Amino acid sequence: MSLRNTVRAFPTLLKVGFSEAVAYRAELLVWVLSTTMPLIMMALWTAVARTAPVGRFGQADFVGYFLATFAVRQLISSWAAWLINWEVKQGTLSMRLLRPISPLWAYAAENIAAFPMRLVVAMPVTVLGVVFVGWQVVPRSAVGWVLFAVSIVGGWLITFLTNAIIGSLSLFMDSSQKLMEVYLVLFFVCSGYMYPVELFPEGLRSLIDWLPFRYQMGLPTELMTGAHETAEALRLLAFQWGWVTVLAVGTTVVWRYGLRRFAAFGG
Repeated sequence: MSLRNTVRAFPTLLKVGFSEAVAYRAELLVWVLSTTMPLIMMALWTAVARTAPVGRFGQADFVGYFLATFAVRQLISSWAAWLINWEVKQGTLSMRLLRPISPLWAYAAENIAAFPMRLVVAMPVTVLGVVFVGWQVVPRSAVGWVLFAVSIVGGWLITFLTNAIIGSLSLFMDSSQKLMEVYLVLFFVCSGYMYPVELFPEGLRSLIDWLPFRYQMGLPTELMTGAHETAEALRLLAFQWGWVTVLAVGTTVVWRYGLRRFAAFGG
């Protein structure tokens, strides 16, 4: 499983993953439809802001924020935890282990390969945001776009690595899907997915600032809608990539120790 083999095989894995994403586009569409919670929250919060702004958010600001949230959700998604759980339970993980690269790279390639399909969904929503709200729903400078792109990569890595850790825990137990469900509840509450993080009470927001959820979802949305100056954006990106580093180390450790316990039987 050398780095050289991984680099050489990764383009092929991306091609295979893209073919699977196209072949299973109906399933992908169902997955996208399951992420429409921001659109529901947009309707609720714009109703709340009808008479007076909530914090700095008026009705138009909530529309822009939640359309950006929907678009960002498409770009940072990963389903590695469910896939690892299923393959461990079925024993098919053994087939991946016979290949000359780590299965983690294969899972990553399959998730990345679906990115163009998800971009097809995210782009029209972003255009709608510009039409209905204005250019404040997208970065308004080249630096802003670069910071947003970096935050999307960081947000996706946090999502994937968290999925990989929770999926790898299925090597120690019958299934880690319940843990994933708990994680998703925390994600919905603390990430800015259902409401902007800055609307939390000060004490709770200070706690959330130290957790990974905001850097997974909320930070890319905030940078997309221009909520921070460059210096503050860089500080938050440093936090985000700190979490990426911690989760990468955690994934490596849990995966390697978990594989020692893996056993598949067939006939």
